Amino acid sequence: MNVSEIKNRLPDGPLVTYYGDDFTGSTDVMEAFTASGVPTVLFLQLPRPQDLTRFKHMRCIGLAGQSRGQTPEWMQSELPSIFEHLAAIGAPILQYKVCSTFDSSASTGSIGRAIDIGTAITNGNWSPMVVGAPRLKRFQVFGQLFAAANDVVYRIDRHPTMSRHPVTPMDEADLRLHLAKQTNRRIELIDIDDIAQAQSQIKLSNLASSDQPVIMIDVTDTVTQIEAGRLIWENRGKQVFSASSSGLQYALAAYWRSQDWLPCTTTLPTAAPVPCIAVVSGSCSPMSAQQIQWARNNGFECYRLNISEVLKEQTTEREIVRLTDLALGAINRNISPIIFSAEGPDDPEVLNFDVLANQVKLNRAEAAHRVGQALAEIMRRILDGSSISRVVVAGGDSSGAVGSHLGIRALTLCAGMAPGVPLCRAWSDDPSRDGLEIALKGGQLGGINFYGLIQSGRSSV
Repeated sequence: MNVSEIKNRLPDGPLVTYYGDDFTGSTDVMEAFTASGVPTVLFLQLPRPQDLTRFKHMRCIGLAGQSRGQTPEWMQSELPSIFEHLAAIGAPILQYKVCSTFDSSASTGSIGRAIDIGTAITNGNWSPMVVGAPRLKRFQVFGQLFAAANDVVYRIDRHPTMSRHPVTPMDEADLRLHLAKQTNRRIELIDIDDIAQAQSQIKLSNLASSDQPVIMIDVTDTVTQIEAGRLIWENRGKQVFSASSSGLQYALAAYWRSQDWLPCTTTLPTAAPVPCIAVVSGSCSPMSAQQIQWARNNGFECYRLNISEVLKEQTTEREIVRLTDLALGAINRNISPIIFSAEGPDDPEVLNFDVLANQVKLNRAEAAHRVGQALAEIMRRILDGSSISRVVVAGGDSSGAVGSHLGIRALTLCAGMAPGVPLCRAWSDDPSRDGLEIALKGGQLGGINFYGLIQSGRSSV
């Protein structure tokens, strides 16, 4: 089935517009829909009229953001105009894309505040929420969130990474209770038993009302995924606002596919091998540490960023120059460089981060921003000083800093690499950046040999 046939079954024009609360999660949405046969573009800046014209064939339009690390006050100032801009594109579903591990708090990356802002713009009678995404090994059962690490599934408040997140640790698995700390809005649940008993539509009809409650939908498998997609699509009204993970895209695509509105199977493009890649990593997840160690043992050159040097204004430039020179030297020898700021949550640089920040009179957010900007500048100089054509950024905040610093206007999917981490094609007004291949990797995603796969072009999808 081709795109024109899909359009005959689904409404013309965009089906979903979304704002991603970080850059890595934003590319995850693009992969989920593109893999299902729904063309998607992700903008890194608010799209101009000429941008929308250039990508007028896209059925999903996203905007990558960095709200996951921001305060509710920042959100109240910035998000209304962004949501209004995206809502005006006219898609029936406006999404605030959240991480499938739901890391957030009342003071940082408040999902509840985003919902309060978005529902005021769309004015529907409910706000659906889908977080479970089985393909990413994220499962919601009776409102409880579970996520895998190294192929072991944990309740989210016992997850080895998310329970110890340095900014927004997940200490509550019941997403209703967790979200209730961020909003006074009514929060309801359609659970797996409602779906099994074919009661989900009746329950939704009883719960939806003018106060626009958040209604979570359990997703654990294909059956619950299809029903979640059906509920949202058939009850979308003129326009509905949904704070959801890429589980929303997987659910919608599963339902559309069940109706023969999408191809039964699709194949993501593959990538060719390249002589070497360049990586910057600001992630402190255990998986990122394992990936760096694998790379070190398999021919990559790994260089640690000295955080104390970056945080001091008088030595920041010297540290950037040092690491850029090391990276360019490696590339000249056809060796892939990795610049990293931490190796796992127990890295002394992570444990002492607040102390290092206090020594130079910076708070945690200011210090993290400075590290992110240093990584971004190193990547910019690597690209300017070499012919490198494929790069990786690890860590949500780091991806936002680097993506914003390189003059990239939009991304489309180039190839499938690992679940949730596509290789993207950059679109830019700068000819030196246009066509760059870039992967924005969440810290916990990908296997231990991820960097080797990216260089070789081999996919684990």
